[in-house]
Amino acid sequence: MKPVGFSDVLAAVNDPVLALGLLAFGLLLVALPLAFWSVSGAATRSVTVVRLLVAAANLSLTAQLTLRWWESGHFPISNLYESLCFLAWACTLTQLLVERSWPSPLVPAAATPMGLGCLAFASFALPDRLQQAAPLVPALRSSWLVMHVSVIMVSYAALLVGSLLSLAVLFTERDQALQLRSSSIGSGGFRQAKLATSGGDLQLSSVAIGINEQLDSLSYRTITVGFLLLSVGLVSGAVWANEAWGSWWSWDPKETWALICWLVYAAYLHTRLSRGWQGRRPALVAVAGLVVIVVCYIGVNLLGIGLHSYGWFLGA
Repeated sequence: MKPVGFSDVLAAVNDPVLALGLLAFGLLLVALPLAFWSVSGAATRSVTVVRLLVAAANLSLTAQLTLRWWESGHFPISNLYESLCFLAWACTLTQLLVERSWPSPLVPAAATPMGLGCLAFASFALPDRLQQAAPLVPALRSSWLVMHVSVIMVSYAALLVGSLLSLAVLFTERDQALQLRSSSIGSGGFRQAKLATSGGDLQLSSVAIGINEQLDSLSYRTITVGFLLLSVGLVSGAVWANEAWGSWWSWDPKETWALICWLVYAAYLHTRLSRGWQGRRPALVAVAGLVVIVVCYIGVNLLGIGLHSYGWFLGA
């Protein structure tokens, strides 16, 4: 990671796109320790502050991507810097949507590091030439760019956030046996039917759902949405590849790793739907998927190989 000097600060001030990215990074950097502080129970009120900071970071990224789109004249996802900022935007948006279902400090504590890491990598690790807008390479000059790449990136965001929630399942309440009573598909108040001790009437009593049960259910639903989007992205990519290169599938490294990613999460869903796995066992599969996404998304660009390498930086 390159050191940040005075010239970098001046460049950010002169370039509002970079400045907005750094602003989003600063907001998430403040939000992360507050999220962990909230998890410890030291400051319960900071949960709302964290949510506002993440929402402000998302708005800053929205403004950044919109401004880059206006400046460059094309959808801002053509190089690694834009792609990382778009992924951070999608991750923060997914995080906010998940928090609407369960406003717990565990959600930002688990998910915020991903958006923060994307912005840190984009702002401080990439060379300057990859942070600037550039004309589209010929292969990307297609109406399929928005459809395919944006859907793939949003699917990655949903899968990453869902996998991080699964990772949290492995580390919360480790001293307790994980016995799930809620549905894998939905969450909410779990109701247990029982006979009343007197009168023989059937009554419904509310039973509180544990933290791990909520995390497991949220991760499952988030990963399901990400898997469906990834499937749509792969199909649209095959159609685009046929138009651009005359072949539906060329076993390009990016395509191969995307297929591996799809298979890993397909195995995750299979173990839950067909085998009835819940809790920590499918969480391990989701964590493996997290590693595969990192290799698929960053690894190919690092090596600079294949037809999908538009933003590598080794040797730059």
